[in-house]
Amino acid sequence: MRMTKCSIIAAATLALASSVAHADVTLSVLIDTNPETIASFDAVSKAYIEKNPDVTFDVEQRAGGSEGDNIVKTRLATGEMPDIFQYNSGSLFKALKPEQTMADLSDLPSAAGILESFKKVVSGTDGHLRGIPFGPAMGGGIFYNRKIYAELGLQPPKTWAEFMANNEKIKAAGKVAIAQTYGTTWTSQIFVLADFFNVQTEVPTFAEDYTANKVKYATTPAALRGFEHQEEVAKAGFFNEDFGAASFDDGMRMVSTGEAAHYPSLTFGIGNIQQNFPDNIKDVGFFAEPGTDAAKNGLTIWMPAALYLSAKAEHLEEAKKFLDFVASKDGCELMAKAVPSGPYLIKGCELPKDVPQAVTDMLPYFQTEGRAGPALEFLSPVKGPALEQITVEVGTGIRSAKDAAALYDQDVAKQAKQLGLPNW
Repeated sequence: MRMTKCSIIAAATLALASSVAHADVTLSVLIDTNPETIASFDAVSKAYIEKNPDVTFDVEQRAGGSEGDNIVKTRLATGEMPDIFQYNSGSLFKALKPEQTMADLSDLPSAAGILESFKKVVSGTDGHLRGIPFGPAMGGGIFYNRKIYAELGLQPPKTWAEFMANNEKIKAAGKVAIAQTYGTTWTSQIFVLADFFNVQTEVPTFAEDYTANKVKYATTPAALRGFEHQEEVAKAGFFNEDFGAASFDDGMRMVSTGEAAHYPSLTFGIGNIQQNFPDNIKDVGFFAEPGTDAAKNGLTIWMPAALYLSAKAEHLEEAKKFLDFVASKDGCELMAKAVPSGPYLIKGCELPKDVPQAVTDMLPYFQTEGRAGPALEFLSPVKGPALEQITVEVGTGIRSAKDAAALYDQDVAKQAKQLGLPNW
């Protein structure tokens, strides 16, 4: 397990040295290494210290993807989880047995301002709130380099056929059409997961039937299509040469600087551009993964991650006070200023007026009725842990789309049985 210590509140600590040196309470925290996560926690923790100089934070960072999942599960299982930890909402949250491992946050004064759509994905089977939103809602789709599009006279596609035609023109111009980064394995899932708006459009009952074990990826053409898309772009030779070893940071660099025209990802990548390539932030746009019908083009959305409080937290009450601040309108607006990469799910919390181009491209999907819908993991508790390894195999030509979907159906069945779902 890769784990690093960091102090992302150094500036506040130095500014308040005399107070922090004799701090009454040190809250332990576990977050991931995503730049947006760090920026968000930096903003709210500094503000909290200013108001509460007797509190400081001991922050650990963990890896993302399946490695990060294992770290969180292990720390909870061994009772070594810090007071506060950041993790996914939705199906991955539900797999952590939140009723046993996380403190009840239903009595937080700020809970009333959390949108119901988010409360649903961080509440246990007992209906009690276990997490508060940390960061913006995200879209799953495709970043594109606007300079390359302008140079080649291309328009953002609304159908998969248009997307493939754009890729062919980009390849013919001697450029990398699609950056892929299987060195960061979770990124290999995007063509499958971000296609779910299109699945739901064609098969409105898919999420419900999937949970009830009535439908499968391999035998539902609309659901299989995401695997087929990944197979198609791989066989077409659209990828960067080092796609097997390249990382998420490489992918964001490539689409920002014009080394590649496209990079499928989640929109939290905007924070990576702001941190590492601020001069290129205006060069990057965003569009939803296209489907078969331009008139039904829409965006698959991810709820933000959450901050949770370990049921065995050493400083339970002080940690609750901090989470209450983060979930307040004031706390939310601090995060929105630090990370203006999507809408926030606290009532009254607004983005700054000057947001990156990719955010401008994304917001109309949220603002237009019927043009955005949740990813499957927020509608069903079933998500197999091996998807990122399976999609790497598809993208590298080791496994066909059809075989990959069938293998994923088997992977899903294991988790459904572990969750004790009926009909499995």
